[in-house]
Amino acid sequence: MSTNLDLMPSPFVDGLDQWSSENGTAGSATYNGAANAAFVPSDQDFGGCLELLKTESTQKLRWTGQTPILPGTYLRITARVKAMSGAFPSVRVAGYAMDGSNSHVGGLDETAPTVTLDSYGEVVTVTGIVAAGNRDGVDMIWGAAPEYGHFGIDLIGASGGIVRVDDIEIEDVTGTFLRDILDVVDVRDYGAVGNGSTDDRAAFAAADADADGRTVVVPDGNYHIGSTLTIQNKVRFDGTVNMPAGAHLALIRNFDLPTYIDAFGDEVEAFRRGFQALMNFSDHDGFDLKGRTINLWGPIDMQDALNTADTFLIRRVIRNGQFYAQDDPAWEPEVASSQGSYNPNNPLQITGLTNASQIQPGSQVTGNGVGREVYVKSVNVGAGTLQLSQPLYGPNSTQGYTFTRYKYILDFMGFENLRRLTFSEVEFQMNGYCNGVMLSKEGENIQFKDCFFVKPKHKGITSAGRACQDLHLEQCQWISSEQGVAADQRVSVGFNVNANDSKIRDCRFQRMGLSAIINGTGHMITGNHFFQGDDFSNAPRIAGLVFTREACVSTVTSNYIDNCAIEWTNEHDAKPDFSNEYGFGGLTITGNIFYCSDAISSFRFIRVKPYGSGHFLSGFQVNENSFYSSTGTVQRVEEWDTTHAGPDYWRFRNITFERNNFNGISQRTISPVCLEFNQSSNATTWTLNPSGYLPFGANARAVSSVVTEGEIKNGSNGRVDGLPYVNVNAGAQNRFVQLVWPQACRGTAHVTVRCDKPL
Repeated sequence: MSTNLDLMPSPFVDGLDQWSSENGTAGSATYNGAANAAFVPSDQDFGGCLELLKTESTQKLRWTGQTPILPGTYLRITARVKAMSGAFPSVRVAGYAMDGSNSHVGGLDETAPTVTLDSYGEVVTVTGIVAAGNRDGVDMIWGAAPEYGHFGIDLIGASGGIVRVDDIEIEDVTGTFLRDILDVVDVRDYGAVGNGSTDDRAAFAAADADADGRTVVVPDGNYHIGSTLTIQNKVRFDGTVNMPAGAHLALIRNFDLPTYIDAFGDEVEAFRRGFQALMNFSDHDGFDLKGRTINLWGPIDMQDALNTADTFLIRRVIRNGQFYAQDDPAWEPEVASSQGSYNPNNPLQITGLTNASQIQPGSQVTGNGVGREVYVKSVNVGAGTLQLSQPLYGPNSTQGYTFTRYKYILDFMGFENLRRLTFSEVEFQMNGYCNGVMLSKEGENIQFKDCFFVKPKHKGITSAGRACQDLHLEQCQWISSEQGVAADQRVSVGFNVNANDSKIRDCRFQRMGLSAIINGTGHMITGNHFFQGDDFSNAPRIAGLVFTREACVSTVTSNYIDNCAIEWTNEHDAKPDFSNEYGFGGLTITGNIFYCSDAISSFRFIRVKPYGSGHFLSGFQVNENSFYSSTGTVQRVEEWDTTHAGPDYWRFRNITFERNNFNGISQRTISPVCLEFNQSSNATTWTLNPSGYLPFGANARAVSSVVTEGEIKNGSNGRVDGLPYVNVNAGAQNRFVQLVWPQACRGTAHVTVRCDKPL
């Protein structure tokens, strides 16, 4: 603090009786009338000054006035001295510490550094700083005990020399000391005005250049920074700054949200500016929100925040904070309708739009023949066309469409290409007002780690293009705003994927309408909890995880699939009827827990739903899972949804459905299935019905083994040694197996039946 006290000692012209030759205390000897001291009225360097002959080993000069020592105050004692004749002494600033009882406080350092005089007539300045605080740069650290001191100088060394001393100065240098000694540089000292309009950039840059490791301080005021500025040293904002949209502020030593909030005075603008700096400078890989909450009354256009580019391909991280949506009309979706034409031979385009200017990129498309989570990737207003994120499975050639542009906390749709952006420990509190994150048009390797998506109104993470290529979601949680809504009435979607190679690991999805809808191939879904139950009894259960490519080539491993289903469709196929392509295949479902409670008995954990005819399974493994219904029973665990078309059972290939556990399931599903068949009466043809076990109501297409148990006996009770041959696909629906013996007989056989041709 600054005392604003008049601390200056009496000038020598006022009399030497105020200057002690001892410690300056009351009653101590003064230089008034002393033989070795005299006032010189007109020295060429000093004007009036004291001339002093050194006669003692330590010749003291102390002002008898009491200089207060206050906490937080830094005093500088300055003396200007020159040798006139005789031996050269050394000189130093010195003091004498006194407490409130007018007693000396011992044990303190009462002298400053010494300077040796070595030429006659040369003016030498000596200084010393005294303070209570133990700070670098303080020469005499006196602590809290002293209340005042007597200050002056000491002459030490050889005696006999004559020196002259200018009037001694004592100054409160607290402000200067805190700036120069305690690592603080004030931008005002370099010309900053802080009136909100004068460009203070040069002053900020000069202060930063001069700081050399000290902290740059921005005092109260509003400082206009007219162009991009980088501050290399630490900075503290008591005032705020304003900058043009395209100008960047990079705070190299304080690159975190709290400092940017201090700088710009607004949480949202601070985040925008921090993101802008993150993407424009290479000094940091991440922007730390430092656990702060950013309150939002509308979406943040992230490309507009960057302002200078729509492509960024270098790894960057946003970490450790919360976005909190407030109720505001700015979150309301914008809806447009238009008639347009669609040609399956150009499956990612709608043409002939009647009002293309009203359709926004990132809008969800709905209408006849449109699958789930189809979005507008881009719009060509002049041509009246738009590009789609996914093909449409069955619209009329010309029809009406609805385009709904939802609002997102962070909207990256303005970026043409964005890669390697990571969110770590970030919470998106949507509070039922808005949605989470809209990805860019193109990109790859976007990652969300340890993030929370709380109460989205409609969407958690949306990809309207292919920025979802190699999407990583790890240890994240989605918590629905539809907790009390029946499962089949919810509308929220956790996330969607249009591209390939996503890694979804150790996440939790709580009562979303749909947890995930995934197109493309090469996905790994591991260790997640998909939880979509409700509080109703004997209630429908719907899809939690949806694959929309026939040959999805993906794994679903070690997940907890709770009161929802895995659904497999081709609703994003422009020509959904099978035609010389891969069938439904490449999906492995292994080691999962499938659980339901209070579910309607017709619920199925695994559903295949083609949107066209002629489809079949080719490469589908369902192994080592546990299927469990805790309340009530479920008839079976899988089904082929025939809403659009049934399966081509004759083309089933390479299917295993084995080593699974079943509890509360009326009919187990197994293929290949080994069944024990007991023929109690003599017959040449034994007919076995394994159809209940075969997945998706498939045909009994192959028998891999027949093993008899005990003797096979004929009508004469003799042993039958001949072997039977096998008829598969028997019966009107091709679901029986027949063992045809060389003679009528009876007995027990173990028959292994498959629903497919393994090769």
